[in-house]
Amino acid sequence: MMIDRYSIALFLVLSFLVGVLDASAGDSDLRYRACVAQCEKTGCVGERCFPHCKFPSDRVAIEGPWYMQEPLYLKWKQWDCHSDCRYNCMIDREKEREALGDGPVKYHGKWPFRRVFGIQEPASVAFSALNLAMHFHGWLSFFILLYYNLPLKQDKKAYYEFASLWHIYGLLSMNSWFWSAVFHSRDVDLTEKLDYSSAVALLGYSLILAILRSFNVRDEAARVMVAAPFLAFVTTHILYLNFYTLDYGWNMKVCKVMGVAHEG
Repeated sequence: MMIDRYSIALFLVLSFLVGVLDASAGDSDLRYRACVAQCEKTGCVGERCFPHCKFPSDRVAIEGPWYMQEPLYLKWKQWDCHSDCRYNCMIDREKEREALGDGPVKYHGKWPFRRVFGIQEPASVAFSALNLAMHFHGWLSFFILLYYNLPLKQDKKAYYEFASLWHIYGLLSMNSWFWSAVFHSRDVDLTEKLDYSSAVALLGYSLILAILRSFNVRDEAARVMVAAPFLAFVTTHILYLNFYTLDYGWNMKVCKVMGVAHEG
């Protein structure tokens, strides 16, 4: 049962990654591009104007005293003129498409969304939060079962020799869904890298755990020998994504290989 739930979670992680790779017709639309360009010059989309468009993307006020500077809550959310122009132009363009009977299209790799209380993609955040809650409940139930409902060794350790590995798996799963929720609430460079890195770490560790469990590797030295090359590869891949280039295509290939190998 626990393995099935984690497998479903891994599938959902891959689904989120796949969504980013799809082509974006919306941001290639000339009317959308013209709207964004005009907004960045005037600070307005139609009759809606954005006061913080007086501030450049580096958050330094162009002119005016300190009390005219960008509000702290906007700095925290990292909404700036560029992102507000994109968002409002997307909303207006989708209204035009709907009036013409056309379906929605993706913008910058994402389907059209509406902000709710500053949250960029509320539905995705809700699903990620639910998955986080599910994994926390599963990990807590597993912990209670091992240490409160089953007999323990004299050193207070569980008889189940894979217990510590499953604990790490549960923590990595919760970490992955936490950063997924953060990323979908606000898509910036930092949250994107944390989301991708957490998903890759989870997939890599799940592959290691699947191998150790399938071959019933119980000796600690043997476990280290089996896990070492996989840990080295996953660590190198995460460093590559974070400090060299966030290559979506290469990352998807790596995740697919690890996912298929894990399921196999």
